[in-house]
Amino acid sequence: METILDVKNLDVSFQTDYGVTHAVRDVSFQLHKNETLGIVGESGSGKSVSCYSLIRLLQSPPAKINKGQILFDGTDLLQCSEKHLQGIRGKRISMIFQDPMTSLNPYLTIGDQIAEPLIIHDKLSKKEAKIRALEQLEKVGIKNPHLRYDQYPHEFSGGMRQRVMIAMALITRPEILIADEPTTALDVSIQKQVLELINELKQDLGTSVILITHDLGVVKHYADRINVMYAGRIIESAPTLELLNNPAHAYTKALMRSIPCAQAKGEKLYTIPGLPPNLNNPVVGCSFKPRNTLGNPALCSVDEEPALVEISPDHWVQNCPGCLA
Repeated sequence: METILDVKNLDVSFQTDYGVTHAVRDVSFQLHKNETLGIVGESGSGKSVSCYSLIRLLQSPPAKINKGQILFDGTDLLQCSEKHLQGIRGKRISMIFQDPMTSLNPYLTIGDQIAEPLIIHDKLSKKEAKIRALEQLEKVGIKNPHLRYDQYPHEFSGGMRQRVMIAMALITRPEILIADEPTTALDVSIQKQVLELINELKQDLGTSVILITHDLGVVKHYADRINVMYAGRIIESAPTLELLNNPAHAYTKALMRSIPCAQAKGEKLYTIPGLPPNLNNPVVGCSFKPRNTLGNPALCSVDEEPALVEISPDHWVQNCPGCLA
């Protein structure tokens, strides 16, 4: 498969009142053309920070990208000028943010916000941009687009606002779409509609998608490949069916056990004990050892963090004896 994005050894930290927090540590992955890559893990695992770094949306300071390469169409996005990046961000790489209510400008109409990328990137007139924006509203399932075009975000429901965010992100026909928790705070039926809409538009446009979520139950239906993140690192990576059928790492197994539908009726819901490590402190040995209930924590690495190894074709996992037990 053709690689459209190649992330190599990405390392990101934040300067805080309590010291330096190493939020992303030596993360590498590839995104292929017309692929949906799921990135899963608990809050604070580094999912969003990794993807915000791709188009340099992190405020610096306090954020600092310490090292790494992000190669897109032969260009390292970490080294290119801000002017060059502005021609890529929002045009060739777009993003759907977690909360559409805070991401949409309350003082601008929905139509103006959807049309804006076309005016900025494609240099269309306001009239031409409006025609395209109305078409896009219809594509994402907004009824009465001519009426809705002149309304404001507070006049839309949560599901409709999320559809507007999708319309904004895809109106420039980007090569990559980053969807950061696109179903957060939506009810289950609307979640399904939003995810299916992203999948349909991906097929129509040939867009590659990075789908960020904390829920393995979400990505199993829509992702071609899954990266599992914990404590700022990728701890397991494999094609979706391979990962779900043959999870190797104790943390991946714990995430799968935490899906409510995976529990037998009447059985107590499994939860992962404890909290992720404090990344203000250096991580020594296996970061998951204190919470490992599905492996053998007595065998977990204590001297150095385990490296990723390939245990079967295209299936990579941190080589910790205790987490693989």
